[in-house]
Amino acid sequence: MIKKKETTEHTSVKQNRLVATWKQFCKNKGAMIGLFITLTIILIAVFSDIIWDYNADVIKMNIPEKFTWPCLAHPFGTDEYGRDMLARVGYGAKYSLIIGVSAVVVGMVIGIPVGASAGYVGGRYDAIVMRVVDAFGVIPSILLSITIVAAFGTSMFNLAIALSVGTIPILARTTRAAVMTVRFNEYIESAHAIGASPIYIVFKHVLPNCFSSILVQCTLQVGAKIIGASSLSYIGLGVALPTPEWGALLSSAKDHILKAPYLCFFPGLAIMITVMAINLVGDGLRDALDPKMKR
Repeated sequence: MIKKKETTEHTSVKQNRLVATWKQFCKNKGAMIGLFITLTIILIAVFSDIIWDYNADVIKMNIPEKFTWPCLAHPFGTDEYGRDMLARVGYGAKYSLIIGVSAVVVGMVIGIPVGASAGYVGGRYDAIVMRVVDAFGVIPSILLSITIVAAFGTSMFNLAIALSVGTIPILARTTRAAVMTVRFNEYIESAHAIGASPIYIVFKHVLPNCFSSILVQCTLQVGAKIIGASSLSYIGLGVALPTPEWGALLSSAKDHILKAPYLCFFPGLAIMITVMAINLVGDGLRDALDPKMKR
């Protein structure tokens, strides 16, 4: 009976903490705008197959209507093959988001355990692991991504893996720093005293208390990886045409920038708005999860 009461109280505390965090997040107007834009882009990506016909609107050529400037029939204009740019930019949201999120998820799967183990164990193990992480961290992530994609070929899978390699050192260092701030707390010592295993302590007690800083960093990295994916596609090492990924759209439009500048404007605007919105959400989460920011 006592154990059930303690569990109920613990659940109630978690719910109250979530409610307080959400209220603090809602006070940030920029974060709410970013959340609205992010959710809108996600919905467009999820329902792109319903909104547009991929075969008719995205890849089907209509030469008589090529280079049509933005109008009511084609709000974003048409490209050099007469394809509707609104459909291509909207459909491209799916690929850019998938690549960005996948790269961060792969980075989390590797970077968080590496950083958590280094920060918790400490000593020589920490020194060795972090020197290896630093060796990858000092290499520019875009250069590392170019090397991996050039070696294994251009595809969405290879692009996500290449971008995740640059994410691993960042998440590993963030996780290590967060773990080192809590590993000597009393509740960790109590878990040691009752004989809990180190793996159990790390995943049950340490990481949940480091969640806020890791979550914020992961959110910010999604925007960075979308830019990275677009950059690689722009130079021909990302998603290949006719797949309407935003970077690939920019790459195909650069040859027509004087004749049809809107071909560059709308994919670039989509990248800018998406990354800005995700970063606003990340900043809002950082402020909401930081006790010093709460009033």
